[in-house]
Amino acid sequence: MEINNKGTHLTNYSFIGVIVTLGIVYGDIGTSPLYVMKAILNANRNIDTNYIIGAISCIIWTLTLQTTVKYILITLRADNNGEGGILALYALIRKNKKKWLYAIAIIGASTLIADGIITPAITVVSAIEGLRGINPDTPVVPISIIIISVLFFIQQFGTKAIGKSFGPIMVLWFTMLGVLGFLQIFNFTAILKAFNPYYAIALLVNYPNWFLILGAVFLCTTGAEALYSDLGHCGIVNIRISWIFVKTMLILNYLGQGAWILTHLNNLNETTNPFYAIMPEGFLFFGIMLATAAAVIASQALISGSFTIFSEAMNLNFWPRQKIKYPTQVKGQLYIPFVNSFLFVFCVIMVLFFQNSSNMEAAYGLSITITMLMTTILLAFYLKTQKVKTVFIVPFIIVFLTIELSFFTANMFKFLHGGWVTIFIATTIGFVMLVWFNARKIKNKHMQFLKIKSFFKILSDIKHDELIPKYSTNLVYLSKANLESEIEGKIMFSIINKQPKRADHYWILHIDHLDNPTTFEYTFEQLIPDTLFRVNLRLGFRIQPLINLYFRQIVEELVKSKEFDLTSKYPSLQKNHIPGDFRFIIIHRVYNYEHSFKFKEKVTMNLYNLIKTLGISDIKSFGLDTSNVMIETVPLVVKSEYKNRIKRVKM
Repeated sequence: MEINNKGTHLTNYSFIGVIVTLGIVYGDIGTSPLYVMKAILNANRNIDTNYIIGAISCIIWTLTLQTTVKYILITLRADNNGEGGILALYALIRKNKKKWLYAIAIIGASTLIADGIITPAITVVSAIEGLRGINPDTPVVPISIIIISVLFFIQQFGTKAIGKSFGPIMVLWFTMLGVLGFLQIFNFTAILKAFNPYYAIALLVNYPNWFLILGAVFLCTTGAEALYSDLGHCGIVNIRISWIFVKTMLILNYLGQGAWILTHLNNLNETTNPFYAIMPEGFLFFGIMLATAAAVIASQALISGSFTIFSEAMNLNFWPRQKIKYPTQVKGQLYIPFVNSFLFVFCVIMVLFFQNSSNMEAAYGLSITITMLMTTILLAFYLKTQKVKTVFIVPFIIVFLTIELSFFTANMFKFLHGGWVTIFIATTIGFVMLVWFNARKIKNKHMQFLKIKSFFKILSDIKHDELIPKYSTNLVYLSKANLESEIEGKIMFSIINKQPKRADHYWILHIDHLDNPTTFEYTFEQLIPDTLFRVNLRLGFRIQPLINLYFRQIVEELVKSKEFDLTSKYPSLQKNHIPGDFRFIIIHRVYNYEHSFKFKEKVTMNLYNLIKTLGISDIKSFGLDTSNVMIETVPLVVKSEYKNRIKRVKM
């Protein structure tokens, strides 16, 4: 791996890298041929040559403009030290003066998660439906639910073992797509006219139900946003090179399906799926098995992507802390039990609710158009921060907002036919994110910071006051003060007033969640010699705050460099070289309903208290040892306005 002079990680091109990329990045967009042409057939009753050629022309130019130009050529450049995705993009620009951009990021992330819920359902069901070509009575729904259940069950163990096979399987999958499509083109070579954009424009102009057609066409590019999210796993070079192969195979398959349709116009019905129809009869079973494997790989990519999104959301203060596990040593692979259960339940509900892929097509695509719109908006601000001239930014915005608003308008006609399901899920997730983010802002607004230097003398005096029982050898406070010269008033209140706490060493531990995704470093400063220390943990938004583990490493380094003496100060323990004890104190600011908040703030804080039940405690999220942690509570606000004052009278 190389690092350029801007600090951006660039994964070198390699043949193995391209193979791995095919298994990680292109599962979603690569399985779209399973249902796109079927959806296009169902979008219009009058199927003729111009309609099919025009529809495939729309597919070719959608893949070219939306996927190739916007994502492959432009969006992938917006990497946050090698990481991609809408939250990584937001982290690049969140210091922008436009404070409302956080809402754009939240909307984009929540709709992307909603898309990730329906993707496993539609891809697996579409693959299994192929078995009906062999046996019309195949129980598609039960088989699909079994496959989905197994897929979500194995997440807790990691996918390192089976993940090695993803790349080769997808190579085989895309090769099959291209070969099957290529062989069909010879039966109707006029299908090659689809490369001419005239036919795409003519279709949208001449067909009054263009919105239904465009809604079906959009399904061919739904994996483009997931492609951007996987930038950090594969690197821009490998993604771009592998896209040449992927796009070629996809277009060949769509052309082949179109050619088959135009040579079988009299044999079409509502259940016809051209994807399986172009397969030779003896090849059908193998093709279905390979389609199922590709569907599982696509689903795995979306599930892993959802884990990453929620992990980033936690560190960006968009979501309450959840328990995170690392089942393997593979870089970036994590497992979040709550998210896994959430995705599994809703994915099964999708299968049971819609029953077949045709019904799911009506719900699929609407939420992801919103994600793409949000990405375009954030990209415009990113390009501005890169000092790209306005003369280039404005056409970019106009072109892609026009394309995506057209797709959004087309997909809105799906709303009552199932689109409302994914929008409901996205709205629920987005609402939780908005409440959590704004509640944290309210809490921070009412935080009181004091100059820490003014407490140096009293801390030294408390340390040497033997009338105060020793609370701990090392007392560690988690602090939110960004400036090293400041300290929260609640911490000094805890040490001095609440119960005077004498210790040999006081530690102020502060966590900086940085916009850089992979920063993993710390700073150390001795504020009062051998008494008060401050440690700043500088963590990227993809680094989990396992405070107990990191703090232990830091103390070991300080002991090794002789900047800190770990030996206990109790004479009997010191004589025997026993290490001193540590005690962590976490202070929770409790929202008091009697304090004078504005109505909007009261509603937000009430909802915040409710949403907190979804998360885990600070002790668990920071990986602290429960045996040496004390939780203290203080009021959220420093001062209150009294509506009525009690009156003093003479005796």
